[in-house]
Amino acid sequence: MGDQQEIDIRELSQRTGLPSSTLRYYEEKGLIKSIRRRGLTRVFSISAVEQLSLISLARYAGFSLEEIATMFTYSGKANIDREQLIEKADELDKNIRRLKAMRDGLRHVANCPEDNQLECPNFQNLIKKAMKLQYKEDRKVKSLKPGKRH
Repeated sequence: MGDQQEIDIRELSQRTGLPSSTLRYYEEKGLIKSIRRRGLTRVFSISAVEQLSLISLARYAGFSLEEIATMFTYSGKANIDREQLIEKADELDKNIRRLKAMRDGLRHVANCPEDNQLECPNFQNLIKKAMKLQYKEDRKVKSLKPGKRH
């Protein structure tokens, strides 16, 4: 295979479990970069395996590809912003609390002693909370979308 510090895209795909199409997409997005080509085949530094492991971990933690791109220097070295990690952890805590509340509400409704769950006060509170949260989320999404101003 040549230099042990280099691997082609096929071997990188095998070592990471990521399809070659994903590797090409990540390269297009600037998350990884090939060091040269052998004919039409991309060749990467062996360090791309570790870099892709960090990218996979960040994706699993909920970071967007744009956020992940900021976590690496141009040369591919990790440049992790601790404040960004704390913000993501806080966001995950918020989501965990929301999911626990939804879980508990669904369990209550499933086991509610009321003949009609829609009449259950706890279920009514769950509906109100869900409507408020959805309204806030919808407003947030609308404010982020570029659109025409009238």
